[in-house]
Amino acid sequence: MFAERYKKRLMVQKTSGLYRNPPEVTTKDGKYLLMGGRKILNFASNDYLGLSISEELRQKASHNFRKYGTSSSSSRLVSGNYSVINEAENLYASYFGYGDALFFPSGYQANIGILSTFLEKGDTVIFDKHIHASSVKGMTMSGADFYGYNHNSMTHLEKRLAAHRNGQIAVLTESLFSMDGDILDASGINTLKDRYGFLTIVDEAHAFGAAGMEGRGIAGAIADIAVGTFGKAFGFFGAFVLLPEGFKEYLFNFSSPLIYTTTLPEAHAATAMDILEIIAQSEDRRTHLRDISGYMREGLRREGFRVSGDAHILALMVGDEEKAMKLSRRLLENDLFVLPARYPTVPLSHAILRISITALLEEKDIKSFIARIKEANDEIT
Repeated sequence: MFAERYKKRLMVQKTSGLYRNPPEVTTKDGKYLLMGGRKILNFASNDYLGLSISEELRQKASHNFRKYGTSSSSSRLVSGNYSVINEAENLYASYFGYGDALFFPSGYQANIGILSTFLEKGDTVIFDKHIHASSVKGMTMSGADFYGYNHNSMTHLEKRLAAHRNGQIAVLTESLFSMDGDILDASGINTLKDRYGFLTIVDEAHAFGAAGMEGRGIAGAIADIAVGTFGKAFGFFGAFVLLPEGFKEYLFNFSSPLIYTTTLPEAHAATAMDILEIIAQSEDRRTHLRDISGYMREGLRREGFRVSGDAHILALMVGDEEKAMKLSRRLLENDLFVLPARYPTVPLSHAILRISITALLEEKDIKSFIARIKEANDEIT
């Protein structure tokens, strides 16, 4: 009975153009993926600064794992509360200007961990409708009442705030939106925060390391709690949460996703400290990333494509899910890989090609992409 149900649902996915079957990647080689014996130029990577292939970082990580071993072998609250982890968390809190920090095994787990713990029944959460799926999951697990506001609309957000101003309110948003690629109206949030006094929780996963002075992100002036990930611009794995003083203690005592999991190993924390030093010295990478992203955005617009995105994530509007898949497949045939983002990642019939730019790319790569996408679009339309 179960197998038949799964089979039917997969058939519906296939007939509606929503079936997911990711291509197998042999390995990566710089800005390329090796797939089926071919080198494919990668426009779907979150390795924004190219640190995941950095020889310097590889050497440091290798040294740390040889020194400390491969596993913490325990929950943080049993025998896994190692001094090097606390040292690394203190360093991250200081670097980003927060009272404290806490590491998690993944960004998804971090969002679930903080939202399901800090929010509870009787609270009100007002969230940008384009937040990440992990934030939606954590918010719904909390038991709080929640209300969406139109994407990046300060006018709609204020209407929501005014309607619930007598309660305990948290506002939940991203700083650099993972699908749209646009940047949070931080000044607008700040104005409303002064007026209504809410708790602000900002997911900066796509901004930390790649945006802001020395990679400190976009929302530092307004975010009471900020979520970052090591798996994007930091070229590593895991996540971190930046917190006011006292909030870490609360998570230690009440956050199930933290309490009931094996903590990241000591070697991870030691490497995280090494990465932060590299991030601080990567202004040249950030400058190139900004320039090459602008080059792609303007080049696509000149060719008549509808493109949104203020930084290194660009959304090329397609609409139809099947067409998005066809465009992606046609580009892959030309040794270019780009993600066709479809429902439920984006609203139904609002499919996009999510173009992710990294500092590994050059102008010639951008020119090649624009030429190939134009050809493919002309053939498929």
